[in-house]
Amino acid sequence: MVLIGFSDALSLAQTIGIVGTIILTLYFSKRQIQGLSIDVETKVLNDLGEKIHRMGEMLVERPTLGRVITNTQTGRWSEEIPFAYYVLYICSYAYDMRKRRVLNDNEWSGWLQWMRNCFQQGTIKEHWKSIQSERWFNPDFQNFINREVVSA
Repeated sequence: MVLIGFSDALSLAQTIGIVGTIILTLYFSKRQIQGLSIDVETKVLNDLGEKIHRMGEMLVERPTLGRVITNTQTGRWSEEIPFAYYVLYICSYAYDMRKRRVLNDNEWSGWLQWMRNCFQQGTIKEHWKSIQSERWFNPDFQNFINREVVSA
């Protein structure tokens, strides 16, 4: 039978406490680093969103600049085409923010209803069908628009 003295028990308890503290520190550090990476990704998406926003403003002000991006339209670019792209990029951005869980359920339901209204009441549905969306938007967003918005 092995007898453990008081000093041995105290040393063992200190060792367990130190190891436990290190494990907890590593766990919470890992969670914080993951949170920071999500924050960085969201910031990058916000920066890109601002650039798209500014580009959309420029295209609405001067529709002929749209030929720089795509020259598939015959003749002059109408004012409606750049604005249609702008609306679609707003929808794409809202969808991306929902996927990243930046928008809560209530905010998302408002955006979803706004998108559905645009597609039901405006001409954006015709533009969506004619722009060859696979060239401009990611497949997940295309599937969402076709399944949840256009068909609704």
